[in-house]
Amino acid sequence: MVAAADAQSYVQKLGITSDMLVQELGWDDDTDNDLRAAVEEAIADEMMDEDTDEVVDVVLLWWRDDDGDLADALMDAIGPLSDEGFVWVLTPKTGREGHVEPSEIAESAGIAGLTQTSAANLGEWTGSRLVQPKSKPTGKR
Repeated sequence: MVAAADAQSYVQKLGITSDMLVQELGWDDDTDNDLRAAVEEAIADEMMDEDTDEVVDVVLLWWRDDDGDLADALMDAIGPLSDEGFVWVLTPKTGREGHVEPSEIAESAGIAGLTQTSAANLGEWTGSRLVQPKSKPTGKR
C-alpha cells in the first residue's frame, strides 16, 4: 500500500478532481485502499459501483491477468461513461501476481473502441488511461 501523500499525488496523476463522478470496477482484497481513499477524498464522495445508473466521468477498473476478457470488461465499462470521460485500467505492476502486459491492454482497448493516451506508475499498480475517440465533425447540411 502507498502512503497517504503518495496516494494524493496518484490522484493528481489520474486527473481526478472534485467535480467528477467516479465509478470503481474490479475491487478486490488486493486493491490499493490508500489510493481508493484518496480518490474518495478528492471527489468528496464515495465511488460508484457497477450498479450505478449515473453517467460517470471516470471509471477505475482494477484488472488482473486472471480476471477474464479485458475487452469485454472495457465494453461494459464505457456504458455509463460520459462523452468526455475516460477509463483507467489499473493492473499490478511488472513482477507482481496478476500483472497484465501493456500489449494486452492496448489490444483490448482497440477492440472496445478506446485509445490509450497515457500511463501512470501508481506504486504497486500501473494505470493505463483510455479514452473514447473524438467523433469527427460531420459536414454542413
